[in-house]
Amino acid sequence: MTIAIDGPAASGKTTVGKMLADQLGYLFLDTGCMYRAVTAAALQQDTNLEDEAAVTHIAQTMQLEIASGAGYDDGRQYTVLLDGRDSTWEIRTPAVDANVSLVSSYLPVRQEMVRQQRAIGGKGGVVMVGRDIGTVVMPNAPLKLYITATAAERARRRLNDRQRQGQSGDYDHILADIIRRDEYDGSRTHSPMLPAADALILDSSDKPAATLVADILAMLESLSASQPVS
Repeated sequence: MTIAIDGPAASGKTTVGKMLADQLGYLFLDTGCMYRAVTAAALQQDTNLEDEAAVTHIAQTMQLEIASGAGYDDGRQYTVLLDGRDSTWEIRTPAVDANVSLVSSYLPVRQEMVRQQRAIGGKGGVVMVGRDIGTVVMPNAPLKLYITATAAERARRRLNDRQRQGQSGDYDHILADIIRRDEYDGSRTHSPMLPAADALILDSSDKPAATLVADILAMLESLSASQPVS
């Protein structure tokens, strides 16, 4: 089974998805980190991010590996290797935050990322997290979830994440950036961020991740009556 989880930035979808995958013994794939990796690579190479062809070339040629976060004590949920180099936190910088929406809006970039994502998701036994998993990448996934939270709560979480990583941050600036990105991602021409028609919507504003995971596992038990988890 492939489980599709979508939602806006800092909604808790990655934390919930990773915990759920661990509980089920499934592979966990945060597709957002793939677009972040393209953005980080382009920034490293001083690429003009408005040059769609140049950014697409990076997406098609970069060597990206997503591995376990085990063995690290810095709070990572997985390890991102970009061209063989640990870039786990580099893809989470404010510069990447500010530019990833533009990079992910390019159709050829999305097509390349979706191709890779479908190759992984088609094997089953995966929890896939992103913004268009249930609508574009895996529209036939038997369980689709859309996890959201208030913009204020998401800004608070993003600020806490940065502080844990030793980065500075301003709450009001982060909140404005989250609101801007929501508007951009929700209105883009290709694969706009929105819940699938048959997605279950979960609000994480006042619910800890463990509670949401327990709720999802209960849903899976009900679903298994018609389609066993495998």
